Amino acid sequence: MTPRLVYQVNLQQAFGGGEVYTRFFTLALIELGYRVVLFVNRKADFWELLLPAGVDLVRVDGAADVLPQLQQEKSLIVTQTALDADAAQWVAERHLLCGFVHMPLYDRDPGGLKRYHHLWAVSQHVLDSVRARGHGHVFAEPMYGVADPRRGAAAGALFARSEYDWDRRKLRDRLLGLTEPWWRVHQSKTAFEKRAGLTLGIVSRLTPIKQFPLMFGTLAPVIAGFPEINLEIFGSGGYASLRDLRTSLAPMATQARFWGHQPDVAAVYPQLDYVLSGLPEKEALGLNLIEAQYCGTPVLAVHAPPFTETVIEGESGFMFDDPRQDAGASFAQLLRRLQSGAARPDPRRAARHLERFSFAAFCTRVARALASAEAAHPAQT
Repeated sequence: MTPRLVYQVNLQQAFGGGEVYTRFFTLALIELGYRVVLFVNRKADFWELLLPAGVDLVRVDGAADVLPQLQQEKSLIVTQTALDADAAQWVAERHLLCGFVHMPLYDRDPGGLKRYHHLWAVSQHVLDSVRARGHGHVFAEPMYGVADPRRGAAAGALFARSEYDWDRRKLRDRLLGLTEPWWRVHQSKTAFEKRAGLTLGIVSRLTPIKQFPLMFGTLAPVIAGFPEINLEIFGSGGYASLRDLRTSLAPMATQARFWGHQPDVAAVYPQLDYVLSGLPEKEALGLNLIEAQYCGTPVLAVHAPPFTETVIEGESGFMFDDPRQDAGASFAQLLRRLQSGAARPDPRRAARHLERFSFAAFCTRVARALASAEAAHPAQT
């Protein structure tokens, strides 16, 4: 019997949480008996290392290149990056069009989403924002995700790498990107060693939605008052994001180190005492926090959605009030608790909580989402 076919679309050029999500969604489809054809951006160079064998990988320049390559009979199309209104309309007239929503829609609402038959939100926080925008064609439960820190990467040591994601469309970034290998080679290849004291970590792409510069504008002076607390930053970002983050960290500059993107993040989490979230409202899920808990590292997160969905207070980490509301007073109080000997949680003991983010649980949700979409549009299948 020929496996059912799913076309999947992810046209991002840079690697981030949506690409990790594409990986474990693809694994779930294969587990459920589907054959997967994945359309990706021609400039994205990480997919071969990220995906399992058996996925048909098709490289394109944009959405316009995807449409002619879909088979004529009605098929299931699932997007990880939303199609624009015209492309979504074209696909929806011929196929069953479903899509993941990876970001809250409070400040944005891509026009193409109105043409979709079914939308799948990655958290309740995102689901609420989709409904607030008036989209009725949304699966009634959050999809969440999978704790998959290995991501197919080989285990390796942690060395300092570039913390920059150069945007080759910008002349400044092209020039800086060309000169970076020259000045990098003149730096020693520094291996990570944990410093004495309490180690907080960021394991994330350093993108605007995390709002790290805004958060550290308040928290950096607080952390500076605890000189035995260190901040280790594993991740990369654009030139402006790194510039703004370094500026915000100035009060505690000697306590913070940048290590760049690490292929094996499973090796990062055990080196940290706590993983720190960014600010909440633009965040969709926080896969990094889920991965940290899976690896046994507790997290420190702002007490707000979506983190209230993914962190159990006192069991998988600790929460603090939004520093924009209390000038960091709650965070300072939390740091004093940690330094005075507060018991460090082991998230792996929160088995029922972590089960929500297991591959088996995700496969079950994917099966329900697919069944719901096909039941709502039987003429399309």
